[in-house]
Amino acid sequence: MSINWADKLRKSLHGSADSLGNLCVEAFHYLALFGIGGITAYAAVVTFIEMLGKGVSVDDILLLFIYLELGAMVGIYFKTNHMPIRFLLYVAITALTRLLIGDVSHHKAPDAGLLYVCGGILLLAFSILVVRYASYRYPSTKAIDASGKEIEEAK
Repeated sequence: MSINWADKLRKSLHGSADSLGNLCVEAFHYLALFGIGGITAYAAVVTFIEMLGKGVSVDDILLLFIYLELGAMVGIYFKTNHMPIRFLLYVAITALTRLLIGDVSHHKAPDAGLLYVCGGILLLAFSILVVRYASYRYPSTKAIDASGKEIEEAK
């Protein structure tokens, strides 16, 4: 009998530790999401105000698109607890495009660096194609709800 109460106590402690751990992880999760979303919105507003004062360039517009994509990523992650890798790839393509346009329009004549940036954009575009094909061909059959339990997705 003495082992029975000890086992119950161990299970109770384990359950309490799991609950406390899940609370801490979810609190950090939401705090970080609100922080990232707030900083992204603040940076977008500051950039927009600076654009109004100095004039608008294509670089600035592409920077606003990067902020928009980051905000969309935060929103999707907040709603679904899933991070679509495609959005990170879109941000990277937009950043490289911004670099490309800025380098060509503000600096010197095109050189080998231009080919590297274009190759990077092509590689990222190909990786989006691979990710899209893989998610279509091998869809996820399980999703995780807010409590951390797996649920079956409807097709």
